[in-house]
Amino acid sequence: MLFTIVYLGLKPQMAQTIDSGAVRIERILLLIKNSKYSIHDLSRIVASKAGEIARFNMPFELGLDIGIRAASKRSRLSTKQNLIIEQVNFRYQKAISDLAGNDIKVYGDSPERLVLIIRNWFTTILHPKQPSGSVIWEDYNEFQTYFKAVTTEEGYDEKDLATLPINELIYFMSRWVKSIKR
Repeated sequence: MLFTIVYLGLKPQMAQTIDSGAVRIERILLLIKNSKYSIHDLSRIVASKAGEIARFNMPFELGLDIGIRAASKRSRLSTKQNLIIEQVNFRYQKAISDLAGNDIKVYGDSPERLVLIIRNWFTTILHPKQPSGSVIWEDYNEFQTYFKAVTTEEGYDEKDLATLPINELIYFMSRWVKSIKR
């Protein structure tokens, strides 16, 4: 998802922990209010193993986003665009039945299908001529090879990569995409 967003020339924003003294929800609300587009992935609402508690951050953030948009009828936020994605068709309705009327895109846990969904959504709202989903997928795979090589060369080990901040990953993606689009 991140790679596709970067590839299309956009800058992904996420509420990363930057200041432990700041309340995270305030950062999330600020990002929601300042973003023209939001993508909400509901696929992680199910616990991945027995005894684990399901995570509801993403549905909560989606609710905030929809609420802010609905309450902002006369502002730029009323034209904000949201994409809701999920791995399994109609599963979200068991937890959030109020979304039954929304157009949820299902990617079936396929990264390649996810690239296509993100690409197609941005193509409909940004510009009708973007690289094909197949081209973006191929370039993503080339980026993976580059990323492994450059991080190894720069001294990153498995522990570094397991805890790599998202903004640093986005930096590597942006650097690579810029180099191939010259």
